[in-house]
Amino acid sequence: MPSAPLLLSQAFNGLALGTLLALVSSGLTIILGTLGVLNFAHGALFMLGAYAMYVVATATGSYVLAVVVGVALERGLVRLFYARPHEDQILVTFGAGIVFTEIARAIFGGNALTVPTPSWGQGIVHLGFLFYPTYRLQLIGIIAALLIALYLVLYRTSIGLVVRAGIEDARMVGILGINVRRAFLAVFVIGVVTAGVSGMLYAPIISVEPDMGSNFLVQAFVVIVIGGLGSFPGAVVGGIVAGEIIALTSAFNAAYSDVMLYAVMALLLVLRPQGLFGSEGRV
Repeated sequence: MPSAPLLLSQAFNGLALGTLLALVSSGLTIILGTLGVLNFAHGALFMLGAYAMYVVATATGSYVLAVVVGVALERGLVRLFYARPHEDQILVTFGAGIVFTEIARAIFGGNALTVPTPSWGQGIVHLGFLFYPTYRLQLIGIIAALLIALYLVLYRTSIGLVVRAGIEDARMVGILGINVRRAFLAVFVIGVVTAGVSGMLYAPIISVEPDMGSNFLVQAFVVIVIGGLGSFPGAVVGGIVAGEIIALTSAFNAAYSDVMLYAVMALLLVLRPQGLFGSEGRV
């Protein structure tokens, strides 16, 4: 039986992981809910963000890289598949993810790399009841601020209005005379940036290697199933729930952390197929 301090520490770890999954999943659910595109390259974009952090080591350069990759991917490939069946979207984005992964492997090799913790994030903090790494606490705060900013973009700006309208009825958005292609580009770039920034922020905590995005991609899909397709609040709540399940289960037996996550997802699909915040009948 884990001790109380261990469970408390894992609860904080779960919050850090959960907020990260919320940020990754929010971009994925925006792309999937608005454009109807199953972006299987999302995990590779997370990986590219981590490598960008390794190489550039500054947030500004990494943000630019994420935007450039997002624009190039949407303009050169994904937009050609908006009206195509989901099977085609899966194949093309999965293939793009493999290409990104192998490019990273060719440049950096297959060995895991480490990103040093920023100077402002080094050390530990005494919370009164627990000693906890400073950077992990800062990570929770940074991601929370980014999620709030993303919420404001989605719910307090004109582009956010277009995105939310597109989630409900993309055809009507086009009929109203809105430049759908430009809106779709903005949506896709926002989704890609969330993946890239997430990789940047998490790079000092985990080893950076070419296949690191695969597990996060699977977990992000689980999160949007739990939270509900197309729901930003669902992505946030689902991410935190998933992070806590993984972290607290690991305190007892790390081998069963993913098993418990999938079990919760399966149970939710039986009891509430649309997810916690999803609308019934969405596909």
